Amino acid sequence: MGIIRTLVAVTLIGVAAASAQDIAGIEDCTKTQGLDKRTGCLQANVNFLQRTMTRNASDAQRRLQAAEGEIAALRTALAALRKQVDELQATKAADKKASEKKADDKKK
Repeated sequence: MGIIRTLVAVTLIGVAAASAQDIAGIEDCTKTQGLDKRTGCLQANVNFLQRTMTRNASDAQRRLQAAEGEIAALRTALAALRKQVDELQATKAADKKASEKKADDKKK
């Protein structure tokens, strides 16, 4: 989960480096007059980015859990198929032995 958060943070930092007006929800604080207004603008941007990171991390976690469940189901199906293949191979080997024994009995 830490890796996901790091990747999201790096992505958002890279995106934030672009023009702020290109990102929906981010305000361009460079044109704001007054220290209080600029601080408030920057804090709003920080809050937006934190909410976005949290939402993206939870979405990624949800997708990861879904993938883990699917992987577990596929492993179970694979184990069942392997068991069927082993049973078929054992049956084939038994049939081959039976047919060889029958052929040997006819020769005698």
